[in-house]
Amino acid sequence: MSKRIGDVILDVKNISLAFGGVKALTDISFNVREHEIRAIIGPNGAGKSSMLNCINGVYTPQTGTISFRGQTFDHMDSRQVAEMGIARTFQNLALFKGMSVLDNIMTGRNLRIKSNLLLQALRVGPAEREEMQHRAYVEHIIDFLEIQAHRKTPVGQLPYGLQKRVDLGRALALEPKVLLLDEPMAGMNVEEKQDMCRFILDVNDEFGTTVVLIEHDMSVVMDISDRVVVLDYGKKIGDGTPDEVRNNPEVISAYLGTSH
Repeated sequence: MSKRIGDVILDVKNISLAFGGVKALTDISFNVREHEIRAIIGPNGAGKSSMLNCINGVYTPQTGTISFRGQTFDHMDSRQVAEMGIARTFQNLALFKGMSVLDNIMTGRNLRIKSNLLLQALRVGPAEREEMQHRAYVEHIIDFLEIQAHRKTPVGQLPYGLQKRVDLGRALALEPKVLLLDEPMAGMNVEEKQDMCRFILDVNDEFGTTVVLIEHDMSVVMDISDRVVVLDYGKKIGDGTPDEVRNNPEVISAYLGTSH
């Protein structure tokens, strides 16, 4: 099945990031096209999470720019990034363990809530109508992710694979244009990984969401990505289709350790 990949939606240019004397990223450039699944791969310590942190405003790079839908920024703060339509999941789950699945995913709607806090608290008039609309959207996500049976369960009681699914649901609740996934399959067994792959492909296909993901499982990356960028020691060493990257000598040596 061929999908319609559009113009560049996210353009990363010459990003360098250092902490003290330690260079995390050196002059990294790549772009992401609308509707594609774009993977960022590399050995441990390559700078992958640092790159995501620059895109979603957690870190401020020393040099370089990031353009999103034609607007260029030296630096964006995390809230601004979310408001513009970039959502993110994290390696270590930042879920509210005591709250239900439904309430966790509802927290992802916060930026979309227009009525003021008093009206929300009283749940009157427009606020009540608005909350019903938000709940309907969240129920749609719960159905989509096949977690209806757990909607009232405290997240902390769910197995790890389902917690990761709730984390994905919370990011989707923002209705993002671009979804940043930081190792969505870390710590999962084979079956959970297969489920997560299917959901990522469905999000990309049914919601039309552009996906940028960091993932260590190379077979997953090669299966689901349209294009792959490869980092090693904070430098870009490869960029292209899965086949191009798979056959790139520099990428092979970085993964097999022959270059160091």
